[in-house]
Amino acid sequence: MFPELFKIPYTNFSFNTYGFLLALAFVAGLLVMARLAARDGLDKQKVYDLGLWVLAASLIGSKALMVITEWDVYYRDNPRQIFTLDFFRSGGVYYGGFIAAVLASVIAMRLYRLPWWRTADAFAPGIVIGQAIGRLGCFSAGCCWGKPTTGWYGVHFTDKGNEITGVPTMVRHLTHDQSQMNVWAERLGGPLAPLKLHPTQLYEAGATLLIFVVLLLLHRRRRFEGQVILAYAMLYSVARFIIEFWRDDPRGEMFNLSTSQFIAILLFAGAIPVFIYRLRKQGALAQAQSVPLSAPRAERANRRAALKAKNESTENAEVTEQTETRRGGAKERLRDREAN
Repeated sequence: MFPELFKIPYTNFSFNTYGFLLALAFVAGLLVMARLAARDGLDKQKVYDLGLWVLAASLIGSKALMVITEWDVYYRDNPRQIFTLDFFRSGGVYYGGFIAAVLASVIAMRLYRLPWWRTADAFAPGIVIGQAIGRLGCFSAGCCWGKPTTGWYGVHFTDKGNEITGVPTMVRHLTHDQSQMNVWAERLGGPLAPLKLHPTQLYEAGATLLIFVVLLLLHRRRRFEGQVILAYAMLYSVARFIIEFWRDDPRGEMFNLSTSQFIAILLFAGAIPVFIYRLRKQGALAQAQSVPLSAPRAERANRRAALKAKNESTENAEVTEQTETRRGGAKERLRDREAN
């Protein structure tokens, strides 16, 4: 919708909105990570350093998976495009960046001696707020577009967006699917008819913003370390799997699913058993820790009860003895009177 912020006069170099929002997403995410890490007692400086390593790994991973998924479609015939400025300014495939970031974090956290699950919990809300802002960048550039629609919510992207990202702005741009182009040409009145698309970028921005709120609330009430990052993996997998049904940009297929849907299934299927395992482990640990704590309390309570019973028995015996003494004295005085 607004792919360029501004262009440097007398040059062909322009500052893209996508790049600006991507940088903003990283800064916002890193600040959230650092704040949550400090709350969890982690070294803030180490978290900042770790964030830089994770950023570098995510950029490399997202580009690598983009080349893999689009190799047959584009990069096989245009391999030199990989080394151009446009390639480095483009987005990439999110899951490639996510997988690379996880691998890099495992290595870096060992070097920095940070606990992986606790640190990952602090990183999860920062990652997802970065995604929400980053998807606004996708919307501004026109990448990651959706399928054609006639609904009121459909978005018609600009010709500049088509020039930069290839987002379809008219029916004849649907070249990746000839049957789809024929259907929409007939429905809208020809190949030159303007085309509106599902704003899947906004769908995902809204979904990730909602997940961000959920993760912040969960971070305050988590029952075990790792609960936040595992919840993120499951929630985002579901959201991404559903949104992919409306995505239309070419990004590869596996088993009649998009690459992202296939990875979402694997991620969700992997996160569930780990979540259950860690939840049960934490429950067993809490139960084990509660036994030695409750035993002394119960013993002290029994001692107090026994001492109280002993005191009450002693008091009762004294009262009985005093009563008997008074009765004996009264009988003795009565005998003295009768004798007199």
